[in-house]
Amino acid sequence: MNRDSIEPILKAIPAVRQGDSRHYGVHPYFTRRPANVVRAYLERYSQRGDTVVDPFGGSGVTAIEAFLLGRLAIQNDLNPFANFIATCVVDTTLRSTAPLMEAFGRIEYSCRAQLDELDVNPDGAERLLERLTLPENIRLPRTSDAENFYDLFTRRQLAGLALLKNTIDREADGVVRSLLLLAWSASVAKLNKTFLSAKGRAESRGGSSIFSIYRYKLAKECIELPIWSTFQGRFENVRAAKEEVLRLKKYREQQSRGVLTLDSTQGFRATSHDAATLDQILGRESVDYIFTDPPYGGFISYLDLSVLWNHWLGFEVPEDAKRNETIVGGEKKLTEDHYKTSLRRSMEACLRLLKPGRWLSVVFQHWDVSYFSTILETVGEHGGELRAAITQTGDVIWSMHKKRNSESVISGEMILTFYKARSSERRTTIVTPPANGNARSALADAFDACLSRGPAVFTSEQLLNAVVIELWRRQSLSTLSLDRREFQAELAARGWVYDGKSHLWSKPISRGQPKEPMLFNP
Repeated sequence: MNRDSIEPILKAIPAVRQGDSRHYGVHPYFTRRPANVVRAYLERYSQRGDTVVDPFGGSGVTAIEAFLLGRLAIQNDLNPFANFIATCVVDTTLRSTAPLMEAFGRIEYSCRAQLDELDVNPDGAERLLERLTLPENIRLPRTSDAENFYDLFTRRQLAGLALLKNTIDREADGVVRSLLLLAWSASVAKLNKTFLSAKGRAESRGGSSIFSIYRYKLAKECIELPIWSTFQGRFENVRAAKEEVLRLKKYREQQSRGVLTLDSTQGFRATSHDAATLDQILGRESVDYIFTDPPYGGFISYLDLSVLWNHWLGFEVPEDAKRNETIVGGEKKLTEDHYKTSLRRSMEACLRLLKPGRWLSVVFQHWDVSYFSTILETVGEHGGELRAAITQTGDVIWSMHKKRNSESVISGEMILTFYKARSSERRTTIVTPPANGNARSALADAFDACLSRGPAVFTSEQLLNAVVIELWRRQSLSTLSLDRREFQAELAARGWVYDGKSHLWSKPISRGQPKEPMLFNP
C-alpha cells in the first residue's frame, strides 16, 4: 500500500454500539470509542505488520483492534487500571476458556454459600471482616461525597468483595487470576454506594456515578445488589469477551493462510508513560500510525476517579503521573495552562514518533476553541498536514447533563486526521487572514461561510467543528474565544431554531429541502 496516496476518510462512520463483547459489558470505563469506527481508521491508514500507538489508550479499544488486525499494538496510559483492562481483554495465551471456567467453579465452591448467607444475614459481615485482608482505608479525592475508602461501601458489600478477592488471589495461574479479578473489578462498579439504579428498569440496571457524573457521588438510596449473582454476571461477560478474542485470533490466522500469528506476548505492549515523552521510550520515527483520544480538559479526572479500583487492586500510581496527567483540575489542581502545555507537548511527541509519510488521527471535542488551536497549530508546526476533519455525532452515549441541556452540551467529537509529509513534500498552508484584523468579525464571517455551504439541518457539533476549521484557516482560532451562549446567539440571530427532540438546528423547511441531517465537510 502506498501510504502517500491514501484517500482520507471524509464521511462520518455510523457507530455500532455494544456489538463487540471484548469492549462492551466487560468493564465500565470513562470513555470508549466505537470499535467499528476505530477499526475503519486502522484499516485505512495502516497495514499488517505496522506499529500502531495510542498515547492516551484508555480501556484499549485502539490497541486491541490494531492487534487483532495484525499490527504491533502499543497501548499507553498513565492509569494502570486502564492498562489492566486492556491487557486482560487482549491476552491470547489461553488456548480456550476451559481453565477460566474451572477456576470459576473453584471460586463458587469456596465462597458462594458464605456470600449467599451474607445477603440474607448482613450482620455476619463484621465477623467476616475480622479475618479478611482489606485495603488501607485511605482518604478519597476532595470532591467525593465520602471521606474515606471504606465509606464507599456498606459493611456487607465490603465484606463480600473482600471475601471474593481473597479467594481469587489464591488462584495460581496468573492469566486466569487476572481475568477473574477483571470480573471482580467490574462487580465493584455495581457493589458500592455510588451505584445509581436506572429508574423504571431492573434494580441491577444502572451504573456508578463515577462513570456518569464523574465524581464519587453517593446514591440517595443505596441499592445493595446480591453479591454472588452480580459477580457471576460480570464473569460471564469476561468469558464471552475472551471467547470472542480467541475466535477472532483463529479466524485472522486462518484468513491469512498461516502468514499471520496473533500472539499477545509479541504483538501487544502496554506502557504507562507521560504521552509527551513516548518518543524517548519508543524511539523517533518508529511508528506507522497513531489513533488517539486525548482528555478533553477538565471533564474527567481519570486518576482521581480510578482510586476505587487502583487502590484495591494494588496498582501504584506514582506522584509524577498525577502531576503529568493531561487534565484541568483534579486533586493536583492542574491549571488550564498545564493542560494546554501538556496537550501541545503530547502532539509534538506524536509527530516525532511518526515516520514520514504516515498518518495521525486525533479525536477531540470542546467548546473552548483554543484547545483545538493547540492541536492544529502544534501538529502543523511539526510537519503535519490536516487532510480530514470529520464530525462523529453519535459516538458518545449522552449523559443526563446532555439530555437536560441539549443545545448547550456537545456529545460528539471531531476526528482530525493529519499526514506527516516528508521534507521534500512539505508545503505552506494558504490561509485567509482575519477581516481587518477583527477577531469578532472573523467569527461572524466564519459562521456565514459555514452556513452558506452547509446542510439545511445540522447538529451543534457539526457546525461548531466546521466553524473551528474555518477559523483556523483564517488564522483567527488562537485569538478568539467562543462560548456556548455566543454560539447559540449567532445562530438565533440568523433565524435558526433548535429542536430539543431531534437535537437539530433548522430553519422553517420549505418544499425541496432535505429533512435528514447531512454532514459538513470542513
